[in-house]
Amino acid sequence: MPGFPEVGIPVVDLGSLSGRDHASESGTVADLVEAFSGIGFVFITGHDVGLETLAALQDLLPRVFAADQDTKSRWQIDRENYRGYIPLEFFTPNRHDGTSLPDSYEGFKLHWECPDDHPIRDECPLYGSNRWPDHLPGMAEVVLEYWVGCDRLSATLLEGLADASGIDSTALLPLFDTPLTNMTLLHYPPGPPTGESLGIHPHKDISAVTILHPDPAGGLDVQGRDGRWMEAVGPPEALLVNVGDLLELWSGGRFVSTPHRVVNRTDSHRYSAPYFAVPNHGVVVEPLVEPVPGFRRDPIPVGEVSAEVWRTNWPDEDPSEAGYHLGTLGE
Repeated sequence: MPGFPEVGIPVVDLGSLSGRDHASESGTVADLVEAFSGIGFVFITGHDVGLETLAALQDLLPRVFAADQDTKSRWQIDRENYRGYIPLEFFTPNRHDGTSLPDSYEGFKLHWECPDDHPIRDECPLYGSNRWPDHLPGMAEVVLEYWVGCDRLSATLLEGLADASGIDSTALLPLFDTPLTNMTLLHYPPGPPTGESLGIHPHKDISAVTILHPDPAGGLDVQGRDGRWMEAVGPPEALLVNVGDLLELWSGGRFVSTPHRVVNRTDSHRYSAPYFAVPNHGVVVEPLVEPVPGFRRDPIPVGEVSAEVWRTNWPDEDPSEAGYHLGTLGE
């Protein structure tokens, strides 16, 4: 886009990791470490999420939001079940300082599909069943095929990064056996070319990693170390992965959770489906290695913080006195 810089997000081919026992010794993992220690984002090629899967997802997203309002309202989220349709400009950032404007998107929230008879449901109310609209046959199959691919990619990345950090490569994976992993199907209406309307406010993700297949319409901005906002542009077949606050904390600040936002500056509708890898509700995240100099963060109790994020999305709810960081950044 003329006059708007594009961020130099590295591109890493993950194909060379297939079947390797010591991924940390490969140039691929070294490239991942460099990317996640720098800008905190990377475009991944050579993943095993098929082009047909990505195409089916991109075909599905407009149909999710094309339904009339009465139909969508039947599947709307509520305070007891944060799964389903999110109306346009329904949520405001989790800051509540009197200046926050609602984000200009509508969404459909999904979570790890917890079996009906799983005992974890009795331990934590955040677990439950997704709502699959009956007017969209095949929606679950399309989403879950993509979800499984993201699960595999997330596990591959966490194994390689753990090994490169001097941690048992499989140490993190058991923490995701009953995950709070979630996905939001998103629709951003066309916005003004000035970029004055934020699709999603500046924030960092409360996840281990976030995985996204970017919309060709663009609009995802990443904040560089110099404070400038730059648009992320990469290969069309690539998946964009960024470090979340949880991986940043596990790594003692070696890997960087970078601020980002969405601004739809075009006259096109923008769609995406970010996948947020989040561990089990009982996990308390804290550094697994010696923190880098100057890095200090409080431990993150995953279940408590997740519940607080979801609760304070409602505009009439204020953050608790616990003082958890909820992703939103100050101006």
